[in-house]
Amino acid sequence: MTDLSALTTMRVGGPARELVVAATEAELIAAAHEVWGGVEDWLLLGGGSNMIVADEGFDGTVIHVATRGVERLPSEAGRVRLRVQAGEPWDALVAHAVDQGWAGIEALSGIPGSTGAAPIQNIGAYGQELSSVLVAIDFLDYLDGDVQRLSTADLALDYRTSVIKQGRQGIVLAVELELVETGDGLGTPVAYDQLAGALGVAIGERVSLRQARDAVIALRASKGMVLDPADQDSVSAGSFFTNPIVGENFARTLPEAAPRWPMQIDPADQVVPLGYEPATPLQAHDTRVKLSAAWLIERAGIGKGFRLPGSRAAVSSKHTLAITNTGGATADEVAQLARFIHTRVFSEFGVRLQAEPNLVGLEL
Repeated sequence: MTDLSALTTMRVGGPARELVVAATEAELIAAAHEVWGGVEDWLLLGGGSNMIVADEGFDGTVIHVATRGVERLPSEAGRVRLRVQAGEPWDALVAHAVDQGWAGIEALSGIPGSTGAAPIQNIGAYGQELSSVLVAIDFLDYLDGDVQRLSTADLALDYRTSVIKQGRQGIVLAVELELVETGDGLGTPVAYDQLAGALGVAIGERVSLRQARDAVIALRASKGMVLDPADQDSVSAGSFFTNPIVGENFARTLPEAAPRWPMQIDPADQVVPLGYEPATPLQAHDTRVKLSAAWLIERAGIGKGFRLPGSRAAVSSKHTLAITNTGGATADEVAQLARFIHTRVFSEFGVRLQAEPNLVGLEL
């Protein structure tokens, strides 16, 4: 029996009945086929930064993806095509790209977890999203056991979601990216106000890849979003809630001061799993608007450092989007705080926050 708290960044969760570590792609495929051939439940674990497991643990087999490797593929001049193993730590990949002078993911620095998890929720930060550089993934499909190549279009990537997160079962084996070989060491144009402010440049300007990476890591560290043994606020699963996406008509009912960012005029069809309710229904031709979950949480009366009486789970002292383990917290304490925040925001604004981490054996 392996305690999953030791394998997740939130440091909560009970034992798995069985743990299988796959160090190569072949081992990963073989482990999946063996587990899928049985009747027991299974769970995939990468870097453990986006998963919270119940105190009771997981009564099944956990496949721990520990595959490593970055392969450069043939590409057009000025482009860099990479095939990255799913278990490769994401930030190590970003650091390597910056060192090599390859642009396109420098603003995604400091994000914990494995590369294979990146396309599942289309990771994004500071004006960059994975979807802008992702070419395809190699995917081991649960239904037929075959390896398939899924393009970016096949994945239906959207804000923090994909067809995999919406329910398509299987395992990401490798991720194919296309970056820009800059030659001058400069990154892509800065596209996020906060990052531009930290760098002292205007939106659209370019800075060196190293400057961009250092600035992003400093911003994330200021919010407790960089794994650091000396920082209690980093014992978390990162942002616990995604920024809600609502219709423009609903957004107009919120206080005028509420931050909002229009996204598109004609929203694509939404894939809604059973039991899931969007923050508010989108009407035909209703512009999608992204809200600030942090603003909603704070205006619902929940500030930095908030905790329920007697609980060892708390809102980060640096950033209201994160729930942290202040020492010895249980998964149930984390879930209780998340439910309290969810209830307060819904009661105050009518917006249903959605959890960003995968909750195993837990519910909001």
